[in-house]
Amino acid sequence: MTWIVAAVTAALVFGILDAAWLGWAGPNFYRPQLGGLLAESFRMVPALLFYCAYICAIVWFAVRPGLAGGIGAAALNGALLGAICYATYDLTNQATMRNWSTIVTLVDICWGAFATAVAAGAATFAADRFG
Repeated sequence: MTWIVAAVTAALVFGILDAAWLGWAGPNFYRPQLGGLLAESFRMVPALLFYCAYICAIVWFAVRPGLAGGIGAAALNGALLGAICYATYDLTNQATMRNWSTIVTLVDICWGAFATAVAAGAATFAADRFG
């Protein structure tokens, strides 16, 4: 039950945060910065595959150690996981694409660290309390 509570909480928190962020940042930040690199419409299947894999990673790499070390440990591990995952995506794009914005890379890495830390902390709290 602990892992179900952790995964559901991480999915809800990360999903809500990311939906709010993308709802604002898509038209106001990403489209002006990346222009023609973005797809015209959102592709649900790849997004769902990412979110499923990422929630599992949050639970394994941040919540699991957080249950032993506390919410602070979960948030720290979540921040590190988010920064590394988002840096992998953005720095690879920056290395391989002709027109990838450095500001997008920096903002994405910070966003990944923040959103993942919050989701991991909330999931650890919920799993510890209700799992």
